[in-house]
Amino acid sequence: MKKLLALCCFLFAGLLPAAMADVTAPDVLVRDVTNEVLEIVRRDKAIQAGDTQRVIELVDARVLPHFDFRRMTMLAVGRDWREASSEQQERLTEAFRTLLVRTYSNALTQYRDQVIAFLPSRFTPADTRVQIRTEVRQSGAQPIGIDYMLEKGAQGWKVFDVVVAGVSLVTNYRSSFAQEIRSGGIDGLIASLEARNRALVDEQKRS
Repeated sequence: MKKLLALCCFLFAGLLPAAMADVTAPDVLVRDVTNEVLEIVRRDKAIQAGDTQRVIELVDARVLPHFDFRRMTMLAVGRDWREASSEQQERLTEAFRTLLVRTYSNALTQYRDQVIAFLPSRFTPADTRVQIRTEVRQSGAQPIGIDYMLEKGAQGWKVFDVVVAGVSLVTNYRSSFAQEIRSGGIDGLIASLEARNRALVDEQKRS
């Protein structure tokens, strides 16, 4: 499940200039960017060979402009977000962003013959929050529905959640974050996330 969720998040890596985001329909944005990223993955021998650092660099360069990590972190932390200081919110956002990037950095290296189907999405030009539906299809397996939740702001369309087979990425983390906060407060959650990030770096160095 995590690998599939990662694949879907990172297939939507930002290859279009940020200035185009506010003039491109969100469904067109998702479709065009996904197709372009898959083409890069097919051509990149290092990614195909499992070069994790190469994927991290791709994610850092392409994903960040199109994902609202602050909003994602706020939704994952829930009501406890309001109790965090500005500095704590900043550290939480950075730690969560790093966790997502490093935890799922191997997803694109595992892409082989999956097909991404783009399903009809209903929205109007006046909408500022939309749900773009896609489906991952692979021979011998049931299709998995992927929904991208995007919101339009001053900087254009940004993804603030990804829903895989009905499971929200944000909601998936909310319960574990709440438990960490109950045990050690906001600082405890920050420490836990930073420790997990260090462990992932060490694991990737060994691989």
